[in-house]
Amino acid sequence: MATVHPRSFHPSRVDHERTLEAGLSVITQEAAGLAALAASLDQSFSDAVNVILNTPGRVVVAGVGKSGHIARKIAATFAATGTSSFFLHAGEAAHGDLGMLSQGDVLIILSNSGFSPELRPLLTYAGRRGVQVIGIVSRRHSPLGVAADIVLQLPNAPEACPVRIAPTTSTTMMLALGDALAMAAMERRGLTRTDIAQWHPGGDIGSRLAPIEEVINVNDPLPLVRWDAPMRDVVFEMTSGGKGVAGVVSDDGSLVGIITDGDLRRAFDHVLTARAADIMTSAPITVPVGTLVEEVLTLMNDAKITVLFVTAQDDRAKPVGIAHIHDLAP
Repeated sequence: MATVHPRSFHPSRVDHERTLEAGLSVITQEAAGLAALAASLDQSFSDAVNVILNTPGRVVVAGVGKSGHIARKIAATFAATGTSSFFLHAGEAAHGDLGMLSQGDVLIILSNSGFSPELRPLLTYAGRRGVQVIGIVSRRHSPLGVAADIVLQLPNAPEACPVRIAPTTSTTMMLALGDALAMAAMERRGLTRTDIAQWHPGGDIGSRLAPIEEVINVNDPLPLVRWDAPMRDVVFEMTSGGKGVAGVVSDDGSLVGIITDGDLRRAFDHVLTARAADIMTSAPITVPVGTLVEEVLTLMNDAKITVLFVTAQDDRAKPVGIAHIHDLAP
């Protein structure tokens, strides 16, 4: 049997330009589809959001093929923004997965043509169970368009595929429309960043929306010196703390200043005779316990600092932790 070797491409400048033109053409055509979609939103969109908000059950998003992949992402977006939702594979529905769909749910079905045969058992079952159906489809007179209680019709926009077959513009519009439904429902629910944070405890989102005390060790000893401490003690605390900083406290333990490496350099001429209070920066920037990490990072970047003390929530002069920008940045 002859061995088939993969074709090797050695692009020329002409190939490079043609490749860029092909990529630009796809993005331009999909952008045009999105613009047409935005212009087509009407009362049906508001009706669909109202149904989603008023359903006592879950939002079930279904599709097959590329539409199914988009449906899975839309279900995840709903779930991540306050609407209980899951994905139902239209092809598996007729083989037992219809049991996932309950009375009181709302069913969103995605299909560009609306004629996919896998949708028929799903539509029949939804009709028998009294489940409201929102159809996202380009052909209103298709089986899906006729059976759906609410139709969100996709504009007649050509696929960005060079031969106008592969789902590209249509799936881009579906994805955007799903995002629009989820975000509109989220806004209507009045959800806040704190609400969203509870569903994203992991990854970059979770770390940015976590309270500062969850990402620093509040049990570590703090690099603190009294206001009258000699510079030898100050340098020792700065070194042992590993953050390149020492907090200066008054006789009653209140934070009154901070000393950084920069303060040491600026006071080099009298570092041997100075006391902590002589070179410290008074009224240092601090944040209380409960401040979100992203707010701390914003504060640090705006103030052009790399470290700050975290204080008790009810006493902004009582240091309980220390945060360095390297510990917070993703």
